[in-house]
Amino acid sequence: MNEVLVKLGKNAKEAEGKVRGLSTDKKNKVLLAVAERLTADAETLLAANAIDVEKGKENGMPEGLVDRLLLTKARIEGMAEGLRQLAELEDPIGEVIGMKRRPNGLLIGQKRVPLGVIGIIYEARPNVTADAFGLCFKTGNAVILKGGSDALHSNQAIVDCIRRTLKENEVTEDAIQLISDTSRETAAEFMKMNQYVDVLIPRGGRGLIKAVVNQSTIPVIETGTGNCHIYVDESADLSMAADIVMNAKTQRVGVCNACESLLVHEKVKDAFLPVLAKRLQEKQVEIRADEEAKALIPGAVAATEEDWGTEYLDYILSIKVVRSVDEAIAHINRYNTGHSEAIVTENYTNAQKFLDEVDAAAVYVNASTRFTDGFEFGYGAEIGISTQKLHARGPMGLLALTTTKYIIYGNGQIRP
Repeated sequence: MNEVLVKLGKNAKEAEGKVRGLSTDKKNKVLLAVAERLTADAETLLAANAIDVEKGKENGMPEGLVDRLLLTKARIEGMAEGLRQLAELEDPIGEVIGMKRRPNGLLIGQKRVPLGVIGIIYEARPNVTADAFGLCFKTGNAVILKGGSDALHSNQAIVDCIRRTLKENEVTEDAIQLISDTSRETAAEFMKMNQYVDVLIPRGGRGLIKAVVNQSTIPVIETGTGNCHIYVDESADLSMAADIVMNAKTQRVGVCNACESLLVHEKVKDAFLPVLAKRLQEKQVEIRADEEAKALIPGAVAATEEDWGTEYLDYILSIKVVRSVDEAIAHINRYNTGHSEAIVTENYTNAQKFLDEVDAAAVYVNASTRFTDGFEFGYGAEIGISTQKLHARGPMGLLALTTTKYIIYGNGQIRP
């Protein structure tokens, strides 16, 4: 195995024991210090990021992905604020979850503990670097990061900033390590390091996630792609619906909680679609529509079967007209990726039906899908949006990075 990876693995295992033993006060102090350092070193981080952004543009990176890669002073402050919020949140480590007495006198309970060493493979999103550190550190885990080549300079600058702060606070720098080799071969080897890494979390597009799930010998928490839908019901406030769709589609197109597909009830299509289409076209959104919707939208192109299941991460929206909330739910459950789905309606029964029957990590009534985010949910930050159903689902905050162990108190019991 790659000697560099083995060294990183051994470092992480050693660091894990040290981080696990830190007090809550110490962890919070370090998180606040890292937040301060990130903002103080903003110019250094922006300079490193500018190299990545320029390279991305030269390589023809789509606009939505460039936006995802881009750091600004406001986004760096957002990273720092996420760490400050984490410092304010209750530390889950050490929490005893229930305790019961058995007939033989044994007291049996569960205690929340760190997962251990967490590996994260992710694409061009530098904010993940700071979020991952904060969440893993607060929960007593060590983390090994494998970022994409598109964000290498940005990730290195952020990790250097964090490691310097850890050293200044007399905490092992190896609480966070970055794999600087961005090759696929190294990524494939990293996925086989189950003797060092306890959990692997991929963050990125469908191809990356599929590769990790198929190749890894490390247990994987799958963070899914976001083919997110909005359904405009026949009773919807159409002005509200238009605002929600515009926000979910155009506020940031290169993120997994952006709306990619719109379903509209046939009874409101004539009143709603031409007005919405005009607003979308002002943002230069390409519309791919079924026959009924296409007839109402100048410039729309015919949608294909592939469009219904596509996460565009771009200024593209598919639109379909449906006859009922049941048809909308059936369509969503067939084509969605289990991420975030929304209904705009004034009908309580339809709202509850949608909440009950749509199979996704986050289901909204009368709100944009863009809120599926650890920061927005009050977790301070997130390690990703889990679209699987085991261990964690939805935005993964502190609790998702812990496990439990049973603790048993006795007074001499032996099993007969």
